[in-house]
Amino acid sequence: MSGKALKYFADRYREIDYGVVIFDTEGTFPEEGFDTVIKVKDGHGTGLDPLVLAEKGLLDGYTAATIVQTIYGLDRGLTERLYVDFLAGKVKSVPETAKSEEKYAEVIRESYTPLDEALYSGEPPEFGKNILVGLGETYSITLAGIAFLVVSAVVRHRRKTMIGVNDAAVLAYTTPGGAAVPLITRPMRARVAILATQYAIDSIMNLAGPSLILYHDPDVQSVIYETNGVPPGPMRKHVHKGEGTFIYRTPETINVEWASYPSDILF
Repeated sequence: MSGKALKYFADRYREIDYGVVIFDTEGTFPEEGFDTVIKVKDGHGTGLDPLVLAEKGLLDGYTAATIVQTIYGLDRGLTERLYVDFLAGKVKSVPETAKSEEKYAEVIRESYTPLDEALYSGEPPEFGKNILVGLGETYSITLAGIAFLVVSAVVRHRRKTMIGVNDAAVLAYTTPGGAAVPLITRPMRARVAILATQYAIDSIMNLAGPSLILYHDPDVQSVIYETNGVPPGPMRKHVHKGEGTFIYRTPETINVEWASYPSDILF
């Protein structure tokens, strides 16, 4: 359901000439209309090496170093050392970094796997206006989270762009994925982030912004109403199949609107 809803919103934003970036954990989002398709598969290359992307000017060097820090648990001092070595040209990729004799390499190797090395291999994507990141063919939630973080860092400053995530709760479960969420949800004029999820988790539900509840389990609806500050009573009307609820806030009020939603996003 959330995938079909996300496609509906993506199509509407394309109509007003927005770029669309989609992270799809189900692997069912159609590829038509995307000029860049990144498929994440266990043991296959994606070119999503943050240091290589920084070398090509798609990321700044410090952001690339902090991505490595987030993924492999470097402390601040080791991250600064990695950044200095990157600027000096001593390391130019994550695999090269992991094989070095430096202290940060020892920490990286504690959790570094052949799957990581395969993920970073290959030529970097072009990162066109419309990007689809297909995550439905990887069994490793860690790899999915890394891809989510790296691509989010690349597109985080884009305007006139809709960024859609399905399923956001699955990706936010990992440390890299959790770090990606604030990158794409930070308020920016002429950009929108839509986090579609079937699971009500705090890291998603507590984000500022409007919420649209489609038909779901009553307990999940209750959690969403609660985390959005909707008071008990008639404002917490149960949402049935074919309906949606839009929750939005002003500085003084919490507002809830109910309506049916278009038939082209129904099962």
